[in-house]
Amino acid sequence: MNFFHTDIPDVLLIAPKVYEDERGFFMETYRKESYEEFGIPLEFVQDNHSRSQQHVLRGLHYQVSHVQGKLVRVVNGAIFDVAVDLRRSSPTFGKWVGEVISAEKKNQIWIPPGFAHGFYTISKWADVLYKTTDYYNARGDRCIRWDDPELAIQWPIPDENRPILSKKDMEGSLFSDAEVFE
Repeated sequence: MNFFHTDIPDVLLIAPKVYEDERGFFMETYRKESYEEFGIPLEFVQDNHSRSQQHVLRGLHYQVSHVQGKLVRVVNGAIFDVAVDLRRSSPTFGKWVGEVISAEKKNQIWIPPGFAHGFYTISKWADVLYKTTDYYNARGDRCIRWDDPELAIQWPIPDENRPILSKKDMEGSLFSDAEVFE
């Protein structure tokens, strides 16, 4: 696997080595020792799968208890994936990074604990799989508005469309009011 730093160095893009031939392809999507060598010695405890239609926007989600790191990949379609640094002591606090993650590219993104996460579905449908470093905890679940003016995330939403949002995502808090990490 090849690891690449994004504009927020703790958020990593991961490109697996893909072996293709006339039968199809093979790739490793996770290898613990490779992650440990790159400074990610975490155990994953939960796998999640979400399917979203085009123009669905999910996020920006995070947990203040049972804080999760996420390893995200797409097995069908494409998304614009966003991570927002919520670690007050970080030099990139309040900054965001966005990357296209797709089944075609076969890339992944590592979002460490202490970040909010969200994505916008670019393709007709997208199946997103992600591993987490802690279990989902509804009491610690939080949401920041996807369109927060202070964050000013540049989502690739066509001008003629509004994203499709859940009630939770419509009612997210402003970044200035969000619970953050030290």
